[in-house]
Amino acid sequence: MPKRNGPMRCLILACLVLLPSGAIAQEKAKPLLEERTSHTQHVLTLEGQKIAYTAAAGTLILRGEDGAPRAAVFSVAYTRDGVKDPAERPVTFAFNGGPGGAAVWVHFGAFGPKRVDLDAQGFPLPPPVRLVDNEESILDVTDLVFVDPVSTGYSRPAPGVDAKEFHGLESDVDSMADFIRLWLTRNGRMASPKLIAGESYATVRAAGLSARLLDRYGIRLNGLVLISTALNALTRSFDPGNDMPYVTFLPTYTAAAWYHQKLPSELSGDLRKTLDEVRRFALDEYGPALLQGDWLPAERRRAVAEKLARYMGLSVDYVERSNLRVEHARFCKELLRDRRQTIGRIDARFTTTDLDAAGETGEFDPSLTRYDAPFAEATVDYLRRELGYREDALVYERLNDKVFPWHFPNHENRYADLAETLRQTMMKNPDMKVFIAGGYYDLASPFFDGEYAVAHMGLPAADRARVRFGYYECGHMVYTRRADHRKFKADVAGFIRESAGR
Repeated sequence: MPKRNGPMRCLILACLVLLPSGAIAQEKAKPLLEERTSHTQHVLTLEGQKIAYTAAAGTLILRGEDGAPRAAVFSVAYTRDGVKDPAERPVTFAFNGGPGGAAVWVHFGAFGPKRVDLDAQGFPLPPPVRLVDNEESILDVTDLVFVDPVSTGYSRPAPGVDAKEFHGLESDVDSMADFIRLWLTRNGRMASPKLIAGESYATVRAAGLSARLLDRYGIRLNGLVLISTALNALTRSFDPGNDMPYVTFLPTYTAAAWYHQKLPSELSGDLRKTLDEVRRFALDEYGPALLQGDWLPAERRRAVAEKLARYMGLSVDYVERSNLRVEHARFCKELLRDRRQTIGRIDARFTTTDLDAAGETGEFDPSLTRYDAPFAEATVDYLRRELGYREDALVYERLNDKVFPWHFPNHENRYADLAETLRQTMMKNPDMKVFIAGGYYDLASPFFDGEYAVAHMGLPAADRARVRFGYYECGHMVYTRRADHRKFKADVAGFIRESAGR
């Protein structure tokens, strides 16, 4: 018998020799696509009330209509124990944005039962990172499912499926809608009040999901929580010929200048009063001035430049040389140039010192880099040690730039505007409510941008009342500062109770 198998054995060896060694190693290293979940029991005390809950960390396999696997999507779900009727307990699906971001910050900063320990102002502490009980978790009012879109976290496409199939507005919404449908079905929660909470680009995803879930699966959402909105790309894209971002970013420039004490004394008192003044100037004077372009008379141009400089904390000369249009990355570099400092984009309260103080833009965003590592460390440690989910082959992709280019097939040659999608869904689903949270120091998704988007949705007055706003003295992550996290929790919890009819 050994002699008969000799030729076959030689053939196999020959084939292996013909394969590149790297291909063999890659095939061995390729993780298997499988559904596996770790369940653990925990207790969290919120406002003196002990809440027993189950944490489920694991993957669900998304399949095409032919039954073939398309992707494994990783999530962490927290469900309260002892609830017999699903209709009694809301469930909220939460995402971060990017595109390419895992649900790290909403999980361990905002809503989950554990949070990264930050100082009272929301600045990261020296290593090692520490997770503490999140006294502002919303687990008392809703179950939570934190979802990592494909190519983020531990979520991956199936072998043989091109990851690019998931890297676009519509395809991302399709896969996440399929995940939500599957999770609700598997867990017997279709009768529960349902909400989505999205941050940054995930506000785009949330608006898209509100439509896709309703139109494709007949699933109605009770509410959307939109954190640091990015609904309309028009108002955030500093492209030649597009003047809108200069208008919507101006109040945040003022807030940053206020924080760093670069405003004149008469504007340095009540921040909210100052921002109301700047909003009026932006709409009544600045916007119309930009609209005139080169037709703007010289004396009017000078008057606008002087007011802009006053509201931005910059010199009149710099504003004039910038043609009245200061792009946000340049503002981050210019505001504290006299101190040789650059401020953060994600959170304008952060500063750093670049090698070249005379450059046009900064070397990196000091706020993003300061937050990134603590949340990355905490996530991987917590999933393994506390939730028992062990994954050695895959890197936990918290911000994956390999998702680019991100595709907008239905929005080619125009700016993607999901505010219109949201409007249509609100008309189709008159019971859905929307809460929009904005940070005053957010230079990635300015709070005025969210206000502008809603004001241009064309909603009747009765339906505008279904949209409410919350404002916080933080940056992009509106929950980092302790006092604002408490306010944010109260605002979101009240919104969920109202949306769910509680």
